[in-house]
Amino acid sequence: MDSKKREIRTIADIAQLAGVSKSTVSRALRNSSLISEKTKARIQKIAQEHNFQIHQVARNLSMKKSQTIGFVLPIDLKKDYFITDPFHLEIVGAISGALADYNYDLLLAQIEIGDHNWPYRYLDAGRVDGFILTSCTQPQKHIQTLIDLEAPFIVWGNPLPGLSHCSITSDDLTGSRQAVQHLISRGRQRIAFLGGTPTSLEVKLRYQGYETALKAAGKAVNPNLITYGDYTSHSGSEAMQRLIKQAPDLDAVFVNSDLMAIAAIGTLRENGYQVPEDIAIVGYDDISLAAHCAPPLTTIRQNIQEAGKLLVHNLMQYIETGIVTNVTMPVELIVRQSSGVIV
Repeated sequence: MDSKKREIRTIADIAQLAGVSKSTVSRALRNSSLISEKTKARIQKIAQEHNFQIHQVARNLSMKKSQTIGFVLPIDLKKDYFITDPFHLEIVGAISGALADYNYDLLLAQIEIGDHNWPYRYLDAGRVDGFILTSCTQPQKHIQTLIDLEAPFIVWGNPLPGLSHCSITSDDLTGSRQAVQHLISRGRQRIAFLGGTPTSLEVKLRYQGYETALKAAGKAVNPNLITYGDYTSHSGSEAMQRLIKQAPDLDAVFVNSDLMAIAAIGTLRENGYQVPEDIAIVGYDDISLAAHCAPPLTTIRQNIQEAGKLLVHNLMQYIETGIVTNVTMPVELIVRQSSGVIV
């Protein structure tokens, strides 16, 4: 088929016709200095021949035509849990409120977790001016794609090593250390670690804080007291079941999210344990439900409202100035009944 008759609708179509990557096309259409003048001219000529709107993405970004920011929600089709995770719902609410101050709307961008081409669908059509992502659910490839596309975005989570991008995170190392120190102060001797997704940087830092607190108290790390979930309530229940099977004499658990902690309490109750009399529990996040479960949950508070404001402010700042910011927010231990009393 003659190339001039081929229907061209997306950057991917131009990339196929030109024999280059989609990121190269995107850069060429934005006059990026990272692309040679020869390649840029060839790609722009193809776009013109097919009446493709050159610079439409760049124009939308610079003029903020869409007045919309996309919050990226990766969906595992087998689990479908990030939509209903209370932490994500609360931070989305905080982001939405902060965007209103800028007269911006929020678009929830649901993507399949294995889909690496999702940025093009939103950028090609000029649907958003930028993205907010969560690092614990975003593979590095997704973030690298956004960097290659020179797309404005910010991550809730620790910045990935070797990559320059905006981020807001909480102090995972300090938070986990405070949680374990608190349990030690309650006289607990065999303290377990129930982590989130083990490959994420935040979970590695939380484990590091757990280990540091134990060693400072002269306690060895016991592999039977370590397990992981994936932030779902189901995984919290299953992980708690593994722990009491591996170490039936444990007397405390530091759990990497409130949702998993609440599920773990339910599992303990089903197995005849009392919280905190037999096993003390400390969670992480301080979602709204934490204060109202039975017993009320001791947890590490991440200031979700402030996080939402900072994510929006620093993304808008980046869109305006190109300044990359990495902010670590302080955390706070919130003591409730699930961790027991001082002995």
